[in-house]
Amino acid sequence: MIKLSDDIYKQIMWDYDIPKEDVEKLLSGEAERAGHYTINSMFVKMLQALTWYSLLGVLGKAKIMELLTHENIKKLRFKSLQEQYTYVRARLFELV
Repeated sequence: MIKLSDDIYKQIMWDYDIPKEDVEKLLSGEAERAGHYTINSMFVKMLQALTWYSLLGVLGKAKIMELLTHENIKKLRFKSLQEQYTYVRARLFELV
């Protein structure tokens, strides 16, 4: 099961009061929702809230590759983040 440090949890969930355990279960695949978040909407939130290395530390490369879809990238608020993660996605899939 994925365990979040208090610091990482606060960076992700600074705006909602969803229990940390619920978020961990969602990220681990043990739950379909944490509050109103699905795995895809939580991943988009994490892309916007965490550094790349924090994200990698929490989810790992395989899970990121699974979730870093064109659809999720398009949901990012800022165009600069969309461009950044489009580039990251291309590089990750080149390595496979």
